[in-house]
Amino acid sequence: MIVTTSPARIDIGTRHPDLYATVGSMAQLAEQAALGEGLSPLLIELVKIRVSQINGCAYCLRIHSADSLAKGEGPERLSVLSAWKETRHFDAQEQAGLALAEYATRISDSHSNKGLYEFAAGQLSAGQVSAVIWVAMATNAFNRIAISSSYKVAPAK
Repeated sequence: MIVTTSPARIDIGTRHPDLYATVGSMAQLAEQAALGEGLSPLLIELVKIRVSQINGCAYCLRIHSADSLAKGEGPERLSVLSAWKETRHFDAQEQAGLALAEYATRISDSHSNKGLYEFAAGQLSAGQVSAVIWVAMATNAFNRIAISSSYKVAPAK
């Protein structure tokens, strides 16, 4: 039997803190843009959670789920978020935001998923479409930082 040990992952945020801070600034600006376009804080968190679900980022899922609950989100909607298309828990604006989150996150499938963009663009203003995509891009960046650096999720106390 061959036993291998994995080298410790490099925390790329710590290794290049200026780059990490830039991603943080981008995320803050994206959220401010979304709020400025009239999107609700809960929708912004739903977008962050949905992106993190798609990417499988447990670290970011824990953060954004807690943030959404603190902002008044209900556990029932969170429990069905991954299947949002099959529920009546989300209004038209939320559905559009979630569609854009999926479109921007699964960008390699953008040609086959362009209906998600068209659906969203029919429900949201141009500014809202742009802001949701920026929120999704910032979340995707943080997901990639956390996953590639192997950020650990400690059990709740």
